[in-house]
Amino acid sequence: MEENTEQRVDLTLFSEKIQELKDQIASVIVGQEQTVDLVLAAILANGHVLIEGVPGVAKTLLARLTARLIDADFSRIQFTPDLMPSDVLGTTVFNMKTNDFDFHQGPIFADIVLVDEINRAPAKTQAALFEVMEERQISIDGITHKMGELYTILATQNPVEQEGTYKLPEAQLDRFLMKITMDYPSLEEEVDILERHHTNTSLIRLDDIKPAITKEELLSLRAFMNQVFVDRTLLQYIALIVQQTRTSKAVYLGASPRASVAMLQASKAYALLQGRDFVTPEDIKFVAPYVLQHRLILTAEAEMEGYSPVKVTQRLIDKVEVPK
Repeated sequence: MEENTEQRVDLTLFSEKIQELKDQIASVIVGQEQTVDLVLAAILANGHVLIEGVPGVAKTLLARLTARLIDADFSRIQFTPDLMPSDVLGTTVFNMKTNDFDFHQGPIFADIVLVDEINRAPAKTQAALFEVMEERQISIDGITHKMGELYTILATQNPVEQEGTYKLPEAQLDRFLMKITMDYPSLEEEVDILERHHTNTSLIRLDDIKPAITKEELLSLRAFMNQVFVDRTLLQYIALIVQQTRTSKAVYLGASPRASVAMLQASKAYALLQGRDFVTPEDIKFVAPYVLQHRLILTAEAEMEGYSPVKVTQRLIDKVEVPK
């Protein structure tokens, strides 16, 4: 019994930290509460995030701000059509003094890496991210370089219909824990943005923002994930949702077991963010579309009928009976 109260006390500390993070983000970005929740849940669940949206909806700002609030090494890579793998990973340079080769680390070496406009670089450069996203390490000239424990990639991408974008390979999309779409703000939110810019008093510069949480604190919060209780019926619920994606007539390629694990981790992290140490069916329902939408390939018929992966995912989730 004592152990339980101790855990509850820790949870309050945790909630305060998370609330501070959310408040700081809200002071810079108007609205987007749901997106912020999802990004924090993904980082907590030790997963990479893909944020999609048209230019100008604060995708990069959100990623930079999140990284700024966590006191960790940060690096930004702008993906362009002429970017080479060595521009991302680093290069081996011959050192005349020592008569040896020195490795110069690329921008991929940091705790939190913002990859901006990830779908503007060609396949060769995309492939450079494969190993580091899954194994948290890179191999160059037969030498393996390990990444830190916190290693997280926050990537932004423009909608695929836009000029000069490449479709990301399925295997790479599958390595993102979540794909979050940032939409245009509502009318009220847009007025709020304009008011902030007009008065200029409410505008906060990124440089003025102090980190709200240290790397160590974030890692100890991650350790909490193991203590989150998930009932067996909920594990079955996750499995049934994923099974649906494999049997649906609208889906050509369904979700892999990696998607099931991602849904479990994401729902545990989301429950923690809500201040609970147990997962509810609602947590799973909330994170499921973001975990699944980028992992499904629809059939040509479904696409011609105007279905989107998000719509199909939502319908598949609704088909599965929610455990009582």
